[in-house]
Amino acid sequence: KRINNYMCVKLSSRFLLFLLPLLFFTSPMAAAQGEASRTKSTGIEAKAWDRFHDLEGLLSIMQAMQKRWPQKVQIESIGKSHQGRDIWCMTVHDPSTGSADQKPAMYIDGNIHGNEIQGAEAALYTAWYALKYAPSTKKLDDLLKRVTLYILPSVNPDGRAYWFSSANSAHSSRGGQIPTDNDGDGMTDEDGPDDLDGDGNICRMRKKVPGKGRYRKDPDDPRLLVRVKPGKVGDWDMLGSEGIDNDGDGRVNEDGPGGYDPNRDWGSDWQPSWIQRGARPYPFQLPESRAVRDFILKHKNIAGVQAFHNNGGMILRGPGDKNISYARADLRVYDEIGKQGEKMLPFYRYMIIWKDLYTVHGGFVDWTYLGQGIISFSNELWTSKRLNQSDKRMDRKQSMEWDDLQNFGSHFVPWKEFDHPTYGKVEIGGPAKITGRIPPNFLIQEMLHRNAAFVLYQAGTLPELENLPAKVTPITDGLSYVTITIKNKRLTPTRTSQAATKKIGVPDLLHATGEGVEILSAGRAQDEYRMTHVTLLKDGISPTRIPLESGIGPRGLLRMRYLVRGRGKITFRYEAEKAKNLEFTVEI
Repeated sequence: KRINNYMCVKLSSRFLLFLLPLLFFTSPMAAAQGEASRTKSTGIEAKAWDRFHDLEGLLSIMQAMQKRWPQKVQIESIGKSHQGRDIWCMTVHDPSTGSADQKPAMYIDGNIHGNEIQGAEAALYTAWYALKYAPSTKKLDDLLKRVTLYILPSVNPDGRAYWFSSANSAHSSRGGQIPTDNDGDGMTDEDGPDDLDGDGNICRMRKKVPGKGRYRKDPDDPRLLVRVKPGKVGDWDMLGSEGIDNDGDGRVNEDGPGGYDPNRDWGSDWQPSWIQRGARPYPFQLPESRAVRDFILKHKNIAGVQAFHNNGGMILRGPGDKNISYARADLRVYDEIGKQGEKMLPFYRYMIIWKDLYTVHGGFVDWTYLGQGIISFSNELWTSKRLNQSDKRMDRKQSMEWDDLQNFGSHFVPWKEFDHPTYGKVEIGGPAKITGRIPPNFLIQEMLHRNAAFVLYQAGTLPELENLPAKVTPITDGLSYVTITIKNKRLTPTRTSQAATKKIGVPDLLHATGEGVEILSAGRAQDEYRMTHVTLLKDGISPTRIPLESGIGPRGLLRMRYLVRGRGKITFRYEAEKAKNLEFTVEI
């Protein structure tokens, strides 16, 4: 009895030590997990962010959010994929401050490559977190009142469906599912990977060839093969990806489903396939990219873009080619956001696509900037540096050791014998399809949250206008100067330099309507004090309707001075595609 009592005391004290931190500190994440049992009716809290979801799962999350926040979430299909699947998009904002299209918007998508699955969860998590914590977090509440989020989880639903439902490796099912002749033999998709052992993974094949091979088993880990030194022979050969030569051309797995690259289909700097591998016959040939194009062209209020990709720990911006340049004024905006992102995302690097990665022609974020004048980023979500918390890359042996210790070996498919019709007795095994390009389950939510925070940070930089106190200066004979100052409180300009230079969209407009006041002339005031120092409007431009091609720059001011006659009121209205319109009245 004394022993039992002693054990109870010891266990209770240990449990109390475990419980104390939870009693005194409850993070929003912990609160969300604790609330799951109380919100099962909507389903959203029960869907832990420690897993990845097929298309039906993604839709159920969107529907659960719409059910939970019906006033703030709308769902629509913006088009169909090649195989007829809906391309779903969410609109998220607080309608108490106006309609969605009246506010600057952040467009967020993911999964343009079929196997880059976590982009969809990152996009949805961004919406969920903002909606969930807006009532208790002023910054998020203000953001949803001021900004609209357009969230498209899966740009490539056919590729995602195939990756989930069929045997794949971590790298297969990158493209879509339009049949394509990848090997030039006149047939399409006739020699793809074969799941010979039926385990749902496309692994590697190796064959034992005693005294004739180029490899030997690693003495520290026989699951791995290491190449022998020149002049030496080993007992094993690697035979490539799991499969057979289905079309009899001497090659294995060279013509699987699809084979093109959906991120080479966009209209800016597009190049044909003999220059840009993976391109289709002409830009916007894919129904998926056309649907996204039409959505963005329709929603002129989109002022920021994030396209989530897969692997590498990168905050990427264009250009994709060294012969293309971005406007210097816009680069200052890019650099401030990108460098802030490096602080928020451990082991990520802010990078230029062509310079720090590789050349990309016809890429999405080049089209949204070059063609639409939108500040656009593409985050490569997962980085294996998160595993060992080090900038040093792990080699294969270290990765295997890490998998054994943290995942209990679940990411490696053990080698097993198979009687291959061409190679005879072989062994099939190696990394599972969930290995390498996506994080282990227990690190998913951290990856999602940090990237969501970065995207919401960029959304917070979208333009916001306010009018500073106006100044009325009487002159003589009923004449007055009226000086107004409009400020862009945020980093992103109302019109980027790219939009202004290339005449993308419509210029901002400053309207002035007098009641009992005649507006005689107007111009840009050079300073606040010298009344006559004004840059007058060009001939033919009415002082009551002034187009502003350059808009208002990053945290910039627009100071305009009007010469007016009479007493009364002037109502000023500033209209911008990328900012909520501003209206105010000055009494003369």
